[in-house]
Amino acid sequence: MIGMSFPLKSQTDTVRLINQKELEERNKKLATGFYNDLWFTNNTDNYKDYVADTYVAHDIGERKGVSEPAIEQKIIADRFWANGKWDAKINYQIAEGDLVATRWEATYQPETLIGRIMYGSGTIPIINVFRFQDGKIVELWNHRHDIDTNMTMKFTIKGLLIGLFIALIPTFFAIRLKRKLRKINLNN
Repeated sequence: MIGMSFPLKSQTDTVRLINQKELEERNKKLATGFYNDLWFTNNTDNYKDYVADTYVAHDIGERKGVSEPAIEQKIIADRFWANGKWDAKINYQIAEGDLVATRWEATYQPETLIGRIMYGSGTIPIINVFRFQDGKIVELWNHRHDIDTNMTMKFTIKGLLIGLFIALIPTFFAIRLKRKLRKINLNN
């Protein structure tokens, strides 16, 4: 590679790169505003400033590739704020084209019974990737480390209930057979 020269980019390529960098910086600023104005400060009505009228959510669990109205972000944030307090911070952001990835940590302190059961307390790392179009979020990938929270409790309870149901089936038959045996013994 020594002695090799590369042609300079054309002025058009340079302008395109500058515009791309400006777009990425604008989108990072919008993503930061989304967290600060909506999630971190309980100003949930601000969702309109950041989210398109409908967006596509890619979440863990059942919300994969689902089109949702923008107000869903307000509803989700309100649910958390109604049951506790947040202390959150952005760790870092990267942008490429119309995508912005943000790694942040949310420390949640529940103040209601529902908050304690559903969300629990503690810090959870989250990575969100937003795709922006015309200055609004049109697609959202949400990756949380729910294993550290009570949000996985629903799976534990579901498994417990299924296990109990399965265990009740032979118990039911054993009780019926015991009654039949008792009747046979009483008749003899």
